[in-house]
Amino acid sequence: MTERLLQFIWQFQYFNKSELTTSTGETVQIILPGQYNTNQGPDFSNAKIKIENTTWVGNIELHCKTSDWKKHNHHKDGNYKNVILHVVWEDDINDEDSVPILQLKERVSKILLERYEELMNAAGFIACEKTIHTVRDITWKSWKERLLAERLMRKSGNVEFYLEESNYHWEETFWWLLARNFGIKVNADAFEAMAKSIPLNILAKHKNQIHQLEGLLLGQAGLLSEKFQDDYPKMLQKEYEFYKNKYGLKPNNSTVFFLRMRPGNFPTIRLAQLAMLVHESAHLFSKIKEATSVADVKKWFDVTANDYWHYHYRFDETSGFKKKKLGAAMIDNIIINTIAPMLFAYGSYHDEEKYKQKALQWLEETSAESNSITKGFQQLKIENKNAFDSQALIELKNEYCDKKRCLDCSVGNAILKG
Repeated sequence: MTERLLQFIWQFQYFNKSELTTSTGETVQIILPGQYNTNQGPDFSNAKIKIENTTWVGNIELHCKTSDWKKHNHHKDGNYKNVILHVVWEDDINDEDSVPILQLKERVSKILLERYEELMNAAGFIACEKTIHTVRDITWKSWKERLLAERLMRKSGNVEFYLEESNYHWEETFWWLLARNFGIKVNADAFEAMAKSIPLNILAKHKNQIHQLEGLLLGQAGLLSEKFQDDYPKMLQKEYEFYKNKYGLKPNNSTVFFLRMRPGNFPTIRLAQLAMLVHESAHLFSKIKEATSVADVKKWFDVTANDYWHYHYRFDETSGFKKKKLGAAMIDNIIINTIAPMLFAYGSYHDEEKYKQKALQWLEETSAESNSITKGFQQLKIENKNAFDSQALIELKNEYCDKKRCLDCSVGNAILKG
């Protein structure tokens, strides 16, 4: 028995409640089990019980053993003065002067305990992979909604961290996070540092000159410091040196990487595409906020790098002709990882539900992610039809399954209840 399992059993009243008595033989009736408390203090608050003929309202504390009360120094802690019942798995001491004690050891189904043991000891992709197919669709639907909300709330917290740094400038914050997204995982930190080194007002002054934008972005990312053969990078170098001195820009010291990635994800290509996006748009986050359709947003991000890159992935190295479009998969990635969290954060910060709902709706209208986590769930016949589903499944795997938080999971609850 664990304390968390005992809390779960009490929270959902999964025990035989007939003829309950305290350790001293007094009859107990549970009117309200209380609200589960995840903060400091007793495990459940605002409980209501009846002992003999007296009704009590207050807190309930749970332990595996009665002796844990003093081991945890609750008898010296003022937060526990209003405890009306001490619920234990095993009453291991005789303390008639203590808070009334209720033992549950003989009142819990052995099947429930065996199911829990099986989940905790299971290996494989997830603990419940043998029984997950028994969970009803209605349980999955509501649970996915909550998982996605939790994920977006967590990402909103990350957005707020950037907002504080930008002095609550939403467009600047969006620029930083967008650039980070363009760097994908390998170059995310370097692209973020580059974006932070070039204020948006400087980019706005040069938005009509794609070569100047490319020079600024590639230069600040440290990609214009070599001796080049081609005229194009030489021209970008000159543009960059001039504006670096004019604005007193300090080059980014972060290293960008080309190794072990597809050429389409090379930092040169992604920065050229990002420069084109800046060139073709203005006040982008404001436009996104007011957009009524995710299809419109996808059109704005449907950019192609400057024509030099039709024949190059890197400077001075020619390749076969291929227009370097941003691509549908990358646009979806940006919607999932930057646009939806920013909209949700904006709605939370300003207490405007419409932006939060827009974020959720756009995820439903965006293609599902395909990765080791979503593939693992799909092998178990769990639906993954859009980004709403895939984000919820990623949250489930990372925050619940991997941490064996089956007792906090609606799917785990359903399996334990049978």
